[in-house]
Amino acid sequence: MATMNIIQAVNNALHLAMSRTDDLVILGEDVGKFGGVFRATVGLQEEFGEDRVIDTPLAEAGIIGAAIGMSLYGVKAVAEIQFSDFIFPAYDQIVNELAKFRYRSGGEYPCPMVIRTPVGGGIRGGHYHSQSPESVFVHHAGLVVVAPSNPYDAKGLLLAAIESDDPVMVLEPKRIYRGPDHGKNWGNHPLGQVPEDYFTVPIGKASIARELKGQGVPVTILTYGAMVHTCGKAAEMAAAEGVDVEIVDLRSLLPYDLDAIVQSAKKTGRVVVANEAPRTCGYAAEIVSLVMEHCFDWLEAPVTRVPGYDPPSPYPLEFAYLPDAGRVLKAVKDVAHYA
Repeated sequence: MATMNIIQAVNNALHLAMSRTDDLVILGEDVGKFGGVFRATVGLQEEFGEDRVIDTPLAEAGIIGAAIGMSLYGVKAVAEIQFSDFIFPAYDQIVNELAKFRYRSGGEYPCPMVIRTPVGGGIRGGHYHSQSPESVFVHHAGLVVVAPSNPYDAKGLLLAAIESDDPVMVLEPKRIYRGPDHGKNWGNHPLGQVPEDYFTVPIGKASIARELKGQGVPVTILTYGAMVHTCGKAAEMAAAEGVDVEIVDLRSLLPYDLDAIVQSAKKTGRVVVANEAPRTCGYAAEIVSLVMEHCFDWLEAPVTRVPGYDPPSPYPLEFAYLPDAGRVLKAVKDVAHYA
């Protein structure tokens, strides 16, 4: 075991995967000599060469298009988009080509590849470097979308994505890439014990990030990515006020773990859904709908969302824009004391 942050876990996963087969390539802007804007691919080009770790032009549609062509011909491609905000020039390639190859060919031509991209706020990147676009991709059948919250899952989910026969998008929360604590309202950003050898985390399975303690009014928080740690801080604050919180880390956004969602919601009868993405048509709304459809008779309070705001992320007020532990705590208390 080794202590890693998410960047180190991703780098370790890519190194292991490339060492196991010659039919794996990495491509993207600055992924080679520079090692990526967040340094997730540092050292890989020196070890595996320029033919396998490929610096590309600043052309996202070209990156994804090239990766699709490689994957159709048997070379597994791991494409990096520097920021998820930059992915939209490749949106047509992803949703109209990549997501539909298996369907349009009657299963004859799957297109297994991986897209890695940093998502969310927390680095004061403003409206072009802080978006959370997960809902526009989970809308399209044929894509798999995962969102790790810690180094262990970042490594295991990435290796599972590389093994998958489906196209997988790995949405990496940049706010918690390196493990620092941004203050009392954000929770401790993760450093974790990660096996140095090869392992996978199953796609489609949630995890319990915090279990009920058996003391106080029970509440479920359903969340993912960086918000797992913000919700963890809120849960600590709630415990001091007589509220017992279970946190379900969804990990996989499509397919999602309906059994885990339903089991926790039925257990507590009170549910809060938290994410960084904007409220309107956000992923949180889908999870709220699932809880209402499957757990209505068990609910003791309305299901509540704690999302980001709808306007673009502002440079000077980014940490007021993102949901913090105080906003999550208010929602938890509201559902706990609903009458």
